[in-house]
Amino acid sequence: MTRVPRRALSLGLLAALVPLLSACGPSGDRAGAGGEGAGPVELVVYSERREPLIQPVFDRYREETGVRIRFLTDAAPVLIERLAAEGANTRADILMAVDAGNLWQAAERGVLAPVSSDALEAAIPANFRDPDGRWFGFSLRARTILYATERVDPAELSTYEDLADPKWQGRLCLRSSRKVYNQSLTATLIERLGAEEAEAVLSGWVANLAMDPTPDDTMLINAIAAGRCDVGIANSYYFGRVQADNPDVPVAIFWPNQPGSGSDGSGVHVNVSGAGLTAHAPNPEAATAFLEWLGTPEVQKLFAEVNYEFPARADVASDPLVEAWGDFQPDPIDVVVAGRRQSEAVRMMDRVGWR
Repeated sequence: MTRVPRRALSLGLLAALVPLLSACGPSGDRAGAGGEGAGPVELVVYSERREPLIQPVFDRYREETGVRIRFLTDAAPVLIERLAAEGANTRADILMAVDAGNLWQAAERGVLAPVSSDALEAAIPANFRDPDGRWFGFSLRARTILYATERVDPAELSTYEDLADPKWQGRLCLRSSRKVYNQSLTATLIERLGAEEAEAVLSGWVANLAMDPTPDDTMLINAIAAGRCDVGIANSYYFGRVQADNPDVPVAIFWPNQPGSGSDGSGVHVNVSGAGLTAHAPNPEAATAFLEWLGTPEVQKLFAEVNYEFPARADVASDPLVEAWGDFQPDPIDVVVAGRRQSEAVRMMDRVGWR
């Protein structure tokens, strides 16, 4: 299972831009223009997911089907604005994004089209996809607690809410509130706890900060390892990357809010990396076929393993490094909440001074 949006470009300029696409093969004419009776020459993907994480998947698809995939990578808000500006003139068939909040925003902006697919509905659990079929989660990331193994007894840990306790004062690290991952976590806290209690938790987190919020999760993990803080909240795949490079890093994962942990047992906050069909896709049938292919067991394994994420399908095993972190109960809340309450979450984070 991630950039300050560049909003300075006007919609008019965006509409005028010629797509600057990274090529997975030779460029052709307009995407899908394969000639009479021919299948699509290529599909075009706008992706928030970075090139190293999608190139292996696209290469595999070309090997299996002969369909070329060209792609453009950027932050989700930029890609959404671009799709809105291009309208019916877009060359993009698929939008990929790395958070349910971003996928929800794309659907709300009208740049995604509903897909009716028995294969996708069977493969992807309902709480990891849009109820109207406008996007589907293909890999999962847990936003969980990390702790310093040399300074924290895991028995001290229990829930996200407990990190607001004064016992963690001067010991907590957080990433910037400007990152959508934290906005989605906050949105689900509001949904689960109610606004008043959720805001009290956030206020406690801010009061317990050991340092200013970090720009990214890797820096947060490194801060824990270096002794600048003892605990933090980060996406699990960032820890996977750090651990793959340094197996002896003195940091470990803790799964919060588990049954019997002194909480309601609501489970670990889980989000998705997913994709949807664009509203004006030049090749909607071929694009739908590609989305269905992403939901197959073999590809689910590949899609998740390249970034140390969890497959969206429950019947597909994770990478051995990820499996070694142990089992956990995820929060069953519908990830659509991450988008629906996003604005409320941002306002709350601003109120408590989470920068």
